[in-house]
Amino acid sequence: MELSNRYRFKTISAYHKLAGLPQPGHPLVSVVNMADVNMPFDGGLKTIIFDFYSISLKRVPDAKIKYGQQISDFDNGVLFFMAPGQVFTVEIDKDKTHRPTGWMILFHADLLWHTHLAKAIKDYDFFNYSLFEALHVSENEEAVLNSIAKLVENETNNNIDHFTQNVVIAQIELLLNYAQRYYGRQFITRKTINNQLLDRLEHVVKNYFLHDHPGNRGLPTVTYIAEMLNVSPGYLSGLLKTLIGQNTQQYLHQKVIDLAKEKLSTTDLSVSEIAYALGFEHLQSFTKLFKLKTTLTPSAFRQSFN
Repeated sequence: MELSNRYRFKTISAYHKLAGLPQPGHPLVSVVNMADVNMPFDGGLKTIIFDFYSISLKRVPDAKIKYGQQISDFDNGVLFFMAPGQVFTVEIDKDKTHRPTGWMILFHADLLWHTHLAKAIKDYDFFNYSLFEALHVSENEEAVLNSIAKLVENETNNNIDHFTQNVVIAQIELLLNYAQRYYGRQFITRKTINNQLLDRLEHVVKNYFLHDHPGNRGLPTVTYIAEMLNVSPGYLSGLLKTLIGQNTQQYLHQKVIDLAKEKLSTTDLSVSEIAYALGFEHLQSFTKLFKLKTTLTPSAFRQSFN
């Protein structure tokens, strides 16, 4: 579960144990009060992977988060969605006096077996957002989400019966539908054209890697991506630099590294096989880029999960 500041939680119970929480009332779903979490972490960067879904609404007084060139605060609730196996990094300030408040709903994919949500959950794209900001909710929106989380908590802490699964899943799906509505509101408040371009960019890059183009055609180029979006390479890089603090090449490299981390931590493919699948002609090029972005070689990154 732990190795050199990297933590992978295969079960919700394992997370509860390390966080100093009572064992969950249901093995496949839990609502965690953030104020009750007491991780035995010292300061610094921590890499965390959940092998289950998480939905988190957090407030951290006086804290700031930098996203690209823009700085946002946590004065209002901030909603995060993580799919199983995603790698994320947090920076722990052991001297911080303000503890985060809010909650996390953790649920395993097994909870969704033989239900409508088992397939439908793939339609909620925000579980895979990487460039877009987390969802910043208003006070009224937060109250709605809090009420749903409370219903899930009450259901899992009471006597479990054959109705529990359906009731919990119905509440989770309701929360996801509200999140879709709130994301729509958030996107509307931005410049429509820029959002549409970012959406299309995500789609183009995702499809390129999804349909096995890298192994046949190599890494996607800035020119190719710009052509697919019907914009000039210079305009695309300038727009991305303004919105997210990365030009197109940096954005593509980060996508490759994210996919490499996923394959290294969740598959038995060799490093060479992963490099080829991602579009690298030479293993040395893949290793050089991976180490530049992560300070670790691919093999060292993989060993951290063994």
